[in-house]
Amino acid sequence: MAAKGKVGIIGSGLIGRGWAMLFAASGYEVCLFDILPEQVSGALDNIKMCLQDLQKAGLLRGSLTADEQFGLISGCSDFNAACQGALHVQECVPENLELKKKIFSQLDAVADDNMVLSSSTSCILPSKIFSGLKHVKQCIVAHPVNPPYYVPLVELIPHPETEQSIMDRTRALMKEIGQSPVSLKKEVDGFALNRIQYAIIAESWRLIQDGVMSPEDVDTVMSAGLGRRYAFMGPLEVMHLNAEGMKSYVERYGETMQRVLSTFGPIPDFSGPALETVDAAMTNQTPSTPEALTERRRWRDARLTGLARLQSDMDNSS
Repeated sequence: MAAKGKVGIIGSGLIGRGWAMLFAASGYEVCLFDILPEQVSGALDNIKMCLQDLQKAGLLRGSLTADEQFGLISGCSDFNAACQGALHVQECVPENLELKKKIFSQLDAVADDNMVLSSSTSCILPSKIFSGLKHVKQCIVAHPVNPPYYVPLVELIPHPETEQSIMDRTRALMKEIGQSPVSLKKEVDGFALNRIQYAIIAESWRLIQDGVMSPEDVDTVMSAGLGRRYAFMGPLEVMHLNAEGMKSYVERYGETMQRVLSTFGPIPDFSGPALETVDAAMTNQTPSTPEALTERRRWRDARLTGLARLQSDMDNSS
C-alpha cells in the first residue's frame, strides 16, 4: 500500500514515538529523527514491541497490521533527510525554549512553502518559539496529551501570524489520524489543558495543605467522582444537564459558585510539609523506582485503552 505522504518527527522520546505510531496507523510514511543513531534504533525497537503488543491485545489502531505500520516508520540521524519531502514536521524535543528555537531555525532553513511546522510544546508560547522565522505563517503548536496513543486530545495554538489555512489543515490531519483536536483562537500561557489542570491541582493541594483531606481522598474525588463524569462530557455540558439547561444551572448555583470560589486560597508554592505529605502518599501507593513507575504506567495505559474502546463502542451503537 502506498503511503499517504511523509511526516517528519524530530525527537525520539515518548512523545515522538507516540506521534510516529499515530501517523503510521493512518498510513503515513514516518521518518523519526534524533541526533544519536543509538537513540533512533532504541526508539524503533520500542515502537516495534509496542505495536506487536497492541496487536496481540486487539488494541492496534487503524486497518494495517503491526508489521505494515512498522514498515512505514524509518529512523535517521540526518536532519535534512528527515524533513525532506514532508508535508508535516512534528517537533518533540525537551521543553527548553532555546533548544526549540534552534530546531525551528533549522526547520526554517529546509522547509518549503507547503510544509506545516508544528511543535509539541506543552507550555511555551508560539510567539516565543516562532517569531522571526521566514516560514512563521506555517508554524503551529500541536500539543498532545501524554500518552498520545491512548489520550486523543490535541491542542492547536497559532502564532499571531499563523495562517488560518494551517490551523484548518492541521485540525483535519489530527482528525484523520484519530485524535480529537481543539483550536485556541489565540495564544495564552498554559494553553487550555494545563490552565484547567493546574486549577484542579492547585485546589487539590490547598485541601491537603489546609488539613481538609488526605492525598488519597483528594485523588478519589476525581477518580470516583468528577473523572467519571468528565470521561464523556466536559464541565459545561455537565452544568447544562444538572439543571434544566445552562441558564437554569447558573440561576440555581451561580451565587454558591461565587461564594465557594471566593474562599480559594493563594497559589500554593508546592513545597514544605504539604509536599512531604503528598510525596509520602504517592510513594506508598507507587514507589518512585523505574520498575514500579513503569508498571503503574502500564496499568494506566491499559485502562485508558479500555476507556477508549468503550467510548468507541458506545458511539458506534448510538
